[in-house]
Amino acid sequence: MSVSHAEDILPSRLDNMEKLDSTRRPQVLESKPSQNPHEVGPTDGGRHAWMTIIGCFMVQFCTIGYSNAFGVYQDIYTREFLSNKSPSDISWIGSFQYFMQYAPGVFVGHAFDAGYFRHMIAIGSFLEVFSIFMLSLVHEGQYYQVFLAQAIGIGLGQALLFIPSITVISQHFKRRRSFAIGVAVTGASVGGIIWPILLNQLDQKATFGNANRAAGAVAGVLLLCANLLMKPRPAESKSLAGVQLGIKSVFRDVAYMVSIGSACLVSLGLFFPYFYLQLYAVNQGVAPRLAFYTLAILNAGSIVGRLVPNFFADRVGPYNMIIPCLFLTAMLLFVVLGVHSFTGIVLFGLFYGCTSGSYISLIPSIIGQLSRQSGQPGLRMGFAFTSVGFWILIGTPIEGALLHLPGSDGGFMWSPCIFFSAIAVACGAVGMLISRMIFVREGRNEGLGQLI
Repeated sequence: MSVSHAEDILPSRLDNMEKLDSTRRPQVLESKPSQNPHEVGPTDGGRHAWMTIIGCFMVQFCTIGYSNAFGVYQDIYTREFLSNKSPSDISWIGSFQYFMQYAPGVFVGHAFDAGYFRHMIAIGSFLEVFSIFMLSLVHEGQYYQVFLAQAIGIGLGQALLFIPSITVISQHFKRRRSFAIGVAVTGASVGGIIWPILLNQLDQKATFGNANRAAGAVAGVLLLCANLLMKPRPAESKSLAGVQLGIKSVFRDVAYMVSIGSACLVSLGLFFPYFYLQLYAVNQGVAPRLAFYTLAILNAGSIVGRLVPNFFADRVGPYNMIIPCLFLTAMLLFVVLGVHSFTGIVLFGLFYGCTSGSYISLIPSIIGQLSRQSGQPGLRMGFAFTSVGFWILIGTPIEGALLHLPGSDGGFMWSPCIFFSAIAVACGAVGMLISRMIFVREGRNEGLGQLI
């Protein structure tokens, strides 16, 4: 073959090789969400991002905010509507509602990763509103009717709303993620202020049924608006649609698993005031018309707890904020034993709301940080809340049982359940400290410095 003939053939051969190579490359590049650089990765702001935050705020108002008002139901059921049942039996309704809200987390999170955000939000909105209206139709003394409507129906609807609304924030925010989550979950605090006042006032001035019908109407309007406002990033959803259920990688992540175990311990004791503070106030001789506001005050304190620590968490790291907040929460639970006046209960509620609220808003940030390289934020967020759900399920019923220990002569024994709650939260704080140490030892804080 002559040199000139080879020179003629060589360019065409090179062109063919480039074409062949170009046909292979897209198989790798297709996993990228978009060729448009403006659609790749979180934007840390923008109209759609903040509209999504407003929508998430409304979802949190109607899910965690509504659940945080269960202390009103606990008081109404214990003294009037289900007076034939013990406080422990009644607390199973609220704890199972929380459990149903968290338990399907693995499946909900995986569905989020597969791009079913809007489907879950729409179905969850309908189910929660429908179940609240069903609760308005139950008959006094019918425990199973209340359990079906409130624990199962409302809880399952909230499961399809809560986890997707928290996880979608990660698609829009990275550098300011903790603060963005804090703003969104403040909706739970505002809901925790408004729902108890609304339910208490309407139960006193109207009927239990009318109070719940009004609650259903409010939730329906807000969730409709949330469905219109929240917008997932389509590119992110498509890129994760083929993600397989990598549970094995979750169990191999020691820092992640220790943090989940710590969150489970915290969940055993954290919700004691949210269930029993109003009953505790009445039992201490506080006038019912004043005791009705204790949950609203508790949730008012959590507004500060969900904004300020999250603001600083973007600067010093979520671990460095959540650990001291948990130790303070445990200390406050011990302090409540010496609180007997309305003024003291108000101060306790404000401070406890602040410290416990920071835990609830910082946990998603920690899970997001531990999931940075997993490619499965929905799965990991869902697995975390599924695990926590089982411990919430048993925590408040245990505390309810401790209120009526043998020899209590029908009265309430507050010391055992308060000690139980405080010790559980303190152990969880120690576990979170261990998780941080493992995270640093594994070198996963590279590039973060002290932001852990």
